[in-house]
Amino acid sequence: MAARWGPALLLLLLLSAHAASTRPEDDDVPAEWQLLHEVQGQVGAGNYSYLRLSQAGRVVLRMHSLRGDADLYVSDSTLQPSFDDYALQSATCGPDAVAVPAHFRRPVGIGVYGHPSHRESEFVMRVYLDPAGPDLPGQGAHAPDGGGRAEEPAAEEESVLWTVLISVLKLVLEILF
Repeated sequence: MAARWGPALLLLLLLSAHAASTRPEDDDVPAEWQLLHEVQGQVGAGNYSYLRLSQAGRVVLRMHSLRGDADLYVSDSTLQPSFDDYALQSATCGPDAVAVPAHFRRPVGIGVYGHPSHRESEFVMRVYLDPAGPDLPGQGAHAPDGGGRAEEPAAEEESVLWTVLISVLKLVLEILF
């Protein structure tokens, strides 16, 4: 009986270690970035929570889903951006980040979407001012239709693959146990 649980416990320990290593920390934030605000919230499956950004300058939004999968949509033309109407977005299975250019009209609308794969998503978003950052349209975020889109580094692709793999393994464990 113990031999049957051994691989599952080892997998659980590996998942826990990976989750602890992927938590958002201030260690990887450039020294010149200034933390303006930290927002914690919850959003139900298929629903949005909306925030407004009035801070001038280049602002970086970094969001981590503590539970579930929250996605980030940003617009300077509507205060209620969605997956159908946005200027910038980050919709990954892991940490999400968007760099809001200084030239965006304020207030900027921020939509946090709760992915339907989870009943509820809990998130933490840190808002940073980047006084030294470039101000190019689409810089550091995903623009619709690929316009002005910055390419993701290879390390980020590897991180996304790990996140997907971990999510699949968690689902398998939930089904088995």
